[in-house]
Amino acid sequence: MPGAGVLPDLDLTALTDAAQEAAESRIRAGSWSAWSDAAQRVQWCSHPVRLRGSSVTVDTVTGALDTFSSSQVGGVVRVPCGNRRADRCSACSRVYARDTFELIRTGLLGGKQVPESVADNPLVFATLTAPSFGHVHGVRNGGRCRPRQDAETCPHGRLLSCHKVHDDADDQVGSPLCWECYDWTSAVVWQWHAPELWRRTTIALRRALAGYLGVTSTGLRKIATVQYAKVAEFQARGLVHFHALIRLDGPDGPGSPAPLGGLTLARLVKQAVRGVQVEASPVDGADVPRVLRFGVQFDARTVRTGRPGGFLDDVRSSDELHAGQVAGYLAKYATKSTSESGVPRPHHRRMEHECIDLSQRAMTCDPDSSYFLLGKWARMLGFRGHFSTKSRAYSVTLGRLRAARRRFARLKAESERAGEPLDLADLEARLLADDDTTLVVSSSWEFVGSGWGSQGDKELADAAAARAREYAQFVATRVNEDR
Repeated sequence: MPGAGVLPDLDLTALTDAAQEAAESRIRAGSWSAWSDAAQRVQWCSHPVRLRGSSVTVDTVTGALDTFSSSQVGGVVRVPCGNRRADRCSACSRVYARDTFELIRTGLLGGKQVPESVADNPLVFATLTAPSFGHVHGVRNGGRCRPRQDAETCPHGRLLSCHKVHDDADDQVGSPLCWECYDWTSAVVWQWHAPELWRRTTIALRRALAGYLGVTSTGLRKIATVQYAKVAEFQARGLVHFHALIRLDGPDGPGSPAPLGGLTLARLVKQAVRGVQVEASPVDGADVPRVLRFGVQFDARTVRTGRPGGFLDDVRSSDELHAGQVAGYLAKYATKSTSESGVPRPHHRRMEHECIDLSQRAMTCDPDSSYFLLGKWARMLGFRGHFSTKSRAYSVTLGRLRAARRRFARLKAESERAGEPLDLADLEARLLADDDTTLVVSSSWEFVGSGWGSQGDKELADAAAARAREYAQFVATRVNEDR
């Protein structure tokens, strides 16, 4: 362990033989500096996309033209892959997580053109789970998986108990105790309709609010508005849970006074979730219709009750959550894949096969059925929704954050070319402004490929990304020590 104030060194012995060979060959050939610059431009992405072409832009204020071509940078332009999954690209997933954190944080506390008064409005953190489709192995807070005194068995002769103490890395976690008893078809069909269940939940919540306030659904807009940010997280059993921050605003937009408090809002969220259902049509003639709901393990906790003393029906709860912690949780959930290791567990592969099988059955029975698309979503175990979504006025958008990052890169490059320091006055407002003075006149790009030239280069990029994370943690530690 390095001592205090010492920058941690990159452990070259941890590199694979392929990465060491790639580094040595580039150093011998004199191309290390060029490769390092290219890798830094894509922020050490594991699978950069390679493009060839050119573009012409014009500054609508000054009229200055700028021409850029891939021939200016060795014939190929690399751009980050932008994958949100940590097991696919640790560098890009961290950018996605950071943007998601900022998106959620601004809806909690304001900033980035969101009024800071949103920090006074009632807020609820809800977790919506999938129902049970059969007994599965699990991590039980360090206890035994499914202890039972009797030797009860299922119709297939398998024990309905498990006395093992599993950990998160155990492939058996999330798998059924009996694979024949487990309702694989219903699990996949539920996952397919999970986004619709959430959509109906938002509708049911608005209706519950309107009923509580004694107004119609249309009249609710004149009293209150519901805003939310939601992420989907894959559990070990292969089904998604939804984690949502639900904020209540007044009729004048984010931060305007709400008509009721956080504890009442939490009760109405629970009421809405319990009443939501989706009637799913059968996959084919051999299947049955289903009524789908969220699982019974549902939680809605108050993050904020609202303005102190502002509500007669609320008392501040001792169970309130810390807003910053919630933002961190949701950002972490948004980068998870179906398996933390990146390698599907055996029961995940079984769900993939079920998706493909149901897709083929649907195409044979009814080519217009939406189930025929299940095969395309087999890798996601039938989940076709977005992993992070928000209502329109909850906070800043991911698109605006990405545009701000591109603007900052242009401003920094211009200041370096001019040899002048970057003007920091009102920088955030300029980066997030609606008007973009850069207009694309013409653009022609073609896809060349993806990834680095060799496995060694990829592993070098991954090692450099890990080094960058270590450095960021080192700087954060030093800043905290200085305080």
